Amino acid sequence: MGRFLALFNGAADEADKAGLTEQQQTDLMNAWAAWAQANESALVDPGAPLYGKKLVTAQSVEDFTDNLIAYAIVEADSHDEAVRIFSGHPHLGLFAGNSIAVLACPPPPV
Repeated sequence: MGRFLALFNGAADEADKAGLTEQQQTDLMNAWAAWAQANESALVDPGAPLYGKKLVTAQSVEDFTDNLIAYAIVEADSHDEAVRIFSGHPHLGLFAGNSIAVLACPPPPV
């Protein structure tokens, strides 16, 4: 069993997001909850939005922006199985260009 990190990329600009109706937002949250319930046995961490981003280097700390909007963590028998879990996620259909990166997180070497 492996652990996999999913990073949700949002393609919408501020105008697109502002154009969502309350009903569309409610429908998305309900679809997201249904997806989470259907995949409950695989979810290690159902995730959360990503806000307040800071880039830390040896020289400084800076605010930054990117298209990453949320994360989730699942356990699956293979990378392909983890990808299958996210392939039907409602995030993918909300805005054209939305995507989910699925990264393998192997245990650290001993």
